[in-house]
Amino acid sequence: MSVRADLNISLDGYASGVDPTPENPMGADWDRLVAAYAATRTFRERVLGERSGEGTTGVDDAYAHDYFEGIGAEIMGAGMFGFHTYPDDPDWHGWWGDDPPFHYPVFVLTHTPRPTLEMAGGTSFHFLDASPRDALARAQDAAGGKDVRVGGGVRTVRAFLAEGLIDHLHVAVAPIIIGGGVSLWSELRGLESGCTVSSEVAESGTIHVTFRRD
Repeated sequence: MSVRADLNISLDGYASGVDPTPENPMGADWDRLVAAYAATRTFRERVLGERSGEGTTGVDDAYAHDYFEGIGAEIMGAGMFGFHTYPDDPDWHGWWGDDPPFHYPVFVLTHTPRPTLEMAGGTSFHFLDASPRDALARAQDAAGGKDVRVGGGVRTVRAFLAEGLIDHLHVAVAPIIIGGGVSLWSELRGLESGCTVSSEVAESGTIHVTFRRD
């Protein structure tokens, strides 16, 4: 069992863009940041529910496929679930519709816990006011021996990295400059120490960089 994280970032290290709004909470650059991932066949099938066989099938798709493999539970922040945009809506069940693409337990970190949501396809959302270590222990208990993914947002991933809790970090570096927003690397100087680092360039120009703890 390992702890994994995957993020899309810009060349200058930002994982979310500037000028967020309630209608576009990830900022104006989000579509550009995730364009290569969103174009893959795996994303279109697993997230959008398409079965057309369309979408890219190269290096980006290989990493998108790996993103879903071997995961038994996920941890995400309140913003990724949508609580920053819908903080007081008891009927808000996340961005993903009635059948979210996870199909395993998801633990949402929030200071205002609410009852567990059981969704179609085996996804359940559990809302915790917990430290990274305590949340990870809960997720590992629920993962059934499979890996746990820290899904985001960037501040959540950075908190787990700062405590040395992530074994496998994959960042897809989009060939764009954002110039502001939330940086993944802030206060993580020397993160590469004690890791095996590899990289691969996709047809889209995206650079896939992986840090594996030794």
